[in-house]
Amino acid sequence: MFFELYWQYFVVGLILYAICRGGYIFYSKSQQKTLRGIDKKNEEAYEILQSSSSSSSSDNEGGEEDELTPALPKDLKHIPLEYTRFSSEESLRRAEDFYTLMNARRTIRHFSNEPVPIEIIRNIIKTAGTAPSGAHTEPWTYVVVSSYEVKQKIREIVENEEEINYKKRMGKTWTTDLKPLQVNWLKEYLTDAPYIICIFKQLYSYREDGKKKMHYYNEQSVSLATGILLTAIHYAGLYSLTSTPLNCGPALRTLLGRPLSEKLTLLIPVGYPAEGCLVPDLKRKHLDEIMIEV
Repeated sequence: MFFELYWQYFVVGLILYAICRGGYIFYSKSQQKTLRGIDKKNEEAYEILQSSSSSSSSDNEGGEEDELTPALPKDLKHIPLEYTRFSSEESLRRAEDFYTLMNARRTIRHFSNEPVPIEIIRNIIKTAGTAPSGAHTEPWTYVVVSSYEVKQKIREIVENEEEINYKKRMGKTWTTDLKPLQVNWLKEYLTDAPYIICIFKQLYSYREDGKKKMHYYNEQSVSLATGILLTAIHYAGLYSLTSTPLNCGPALRTLLGRPLSEKLTLLIPVGYPAEGCLVPDLKRKHLDEIMIEV
């Protein structure tokens, strides 16, 4: 009697249960498929990382692997830190003075061809080499180009690609945003500046024992070093331009004879400003716009 009165509710309940059950099964299968994809990617990443320290199986019958050894010496010595502690007043003064110095840094696109002593550039590169790096791999190579013939070839490669970038790849929004800066695909500064510093990030290298040495956090490490490089350039009284060689990396790597383990990240023309050099009248963000205190 009860079922006859309320049979329709039982039917609706069964239908809802079937729908929910089917949805749950579909979701579970989707999640499993996604997780399998993630696991596969993780395995690939793990294999890449392991390739730096993977050892071949021994010739013993047991097939045991050689013991893994770190890239740095196992008995790496640790020494006391040498430092000078300033008073709060002195630290504040130094911070303010350094800000004043660096706030005057400007990017320029008009360089003088006046020569710059190579020793200045060498010291700037040494300073960039003091940057921190993942597992102290120091994953950077700086190719300093002063040959006019090589600079001309670099310019040809860059301008050919940049013309395509501006006309086809970059899009109207990007090119519209660049118009006030008065930039285009012509890069005369690449031949005008006495030097071009080509910055390569090293994806990996090889240890003395012939094993592959992975360079962890190479992108972040090279970015940190580039910031120090630009600071050193300005501190030395020189000027620079950060140029991103979009779609030019392989051709420039080949031109400069760098291995496949390296990837070009930036071109930095360096020198003195041309006479009458103009720069955009730009203002930097206020401290309140870039800093949050918690």
